[in-house]
Amino acid sequence: MVQELKGQLSAGKNKFAIVVSRFNEFVTNKLVDGAVDCLQRHGAGEDQITIIWVPGTIEITVVAKKVAESGNYSAVLCLGAVIRGSTNHYDYVCQQISRGVGQINYDTGVPAIFGVLTCDTIEQAIERAGTKQGNAGVNAAMAAMEMADLMGQL
Repeated sequence: MVQELKGQLSAGKNKFAIVVSRFNEFVTNKLVDGAVDCLQRHGAGEDQITIIWVPGTIEITVVAKKVAESGNYSAVLCLGAVIRGSTNHYDYVCQQISRGVGQINYDTGVPAIFGVLTCDTIEQAIERAGTKQGNAGVNAAMAAMEMADLMGQL
């Protein structure tokens, strides 16, 4: 018989860190609200969730890696919002954050969830922070719970 493993959408006894950028805070606040609400609706108590604010999106990775390496958390949610401007800065930030979050997964074995919006317009970011396109913070929380549960099965 083939064995199949799947993570469950339950907080269980897992602890979750949310590392979030203050830059574009009018969007990232909504992502945090969605993530916390989702975790709590799936059984997480306040003592199972830690929110850590960093100045910008690039700073997410250094803090998220330290949190993952601490051994105190089952998953790390990385939340931010990068909105294209008139310079190339957007491209550099998007490249660094996506590479950095992926590297945390490889280096630590702790699920680091990429919940960073990379949008061309403010309107797109708002849509992905709880209006037309749902809330990316909720999606990140669901992925974090599923991965934390799955990692506990391995």
